Amino acid sequence: MSQPRNRWIVQIVLAVAILAFVGVSVIPIIGAFNNTPPSNQNTASTRGTLPSSDQKSKLEDEVRGYELVLQREPENQTALKGLLQARLQLLSQKEKAEVKPADIQVVIEPLEKLAKLNPEQSEYSVLLAQAKQQIGDREGAAQAYRSILSTKPGDLKALQGMVSLLISQQRPEAAIGLLQETLSKAPQANTIQPGSVDTVAVQVLLGSVHASQKSYAQASSVYDQAIKKDPKDFRPVVAKAMLLKQQGKDADAKLLFDSAAALAPAQYKDEIKNAATASPIPNPPASPAPALESTPK
Repeated sequence: MSQPRNRWIVQIVLAVAILAFVGVSVIPIIGAFNNTPPSNQNTASTRGTLPSSDQKSKLEDEVRGYELVLQREPENQTALKGLLQARLQLLSQKEKAEVKPADIQVVIEPLEKLAKLNPEQSEYSVLLAQAKQQIGDREGAAQAYRSILSTKPGDLKALQGMVSLLISQQRPEAAIGLLQETLSKAPQANTIQPGSVDTVAVQVLLGSVHASQKSYAQASSVYDQAIKKDPKDFRPVVAKAMLLKQQGKDADAKLLFDSAAALAPAQYKDEIKNAATASPIPNPPASPAPALESTPK
């Protein structure tokens, strides 16, 4: 399993699954933007030193500069990426309550172009879907996710985003159906393109949906299937440990957390330990709208 895929599914387990089982709040949209990597070196060097007003003025100058380039070259990807980064950084300076749909709409515009110009890079379409969901355009978000899944049915970010969207619409059965269909088609997809669907990761997502609906027996069964499929994979072990912890079965959960930590690569052990010590919150929300992430490099 590649490191980027492993890191992503760990984030799914330790964010989505923790949310479902432990009730930890996800990072809001502004918090995610604050982690956006700078568009160039000058921005990186001034981000921590310029006063907020000076930084804002500099970013606004960058936006105008990129817009001028795009008037001449509408498909200049360097300018589109720079414009997107600058607008994200401007947005990150606002408090969450100050963010209006129009503020996110100006992020959507370059994202739509980048997604169209880079159909093989699903990250742009995922970001586009997240942004549309943030402004309440759920159908637009769903279309963006479907466009990814039509060609990449195992794309974990798109699957997680679509699942989150369906649950936010009170449609858990649709989310379950989507994941079950993905699993049923996984053998054929992996025959055509080996490794294109991470079956264990999809099973973890499916178990998380069951758990978010308090269908604990079904969630446990799905996790057991995933553990049986690959006994050396720590991800379903972590997820089941969280499930047991949410049900107050602390002793059983500790055994699984310890087992998961033993199986996991070194870079994930601290995250698992943190999940093990987090305090459960009664009646956690099922799933939030995903916060926008930083743009693809």
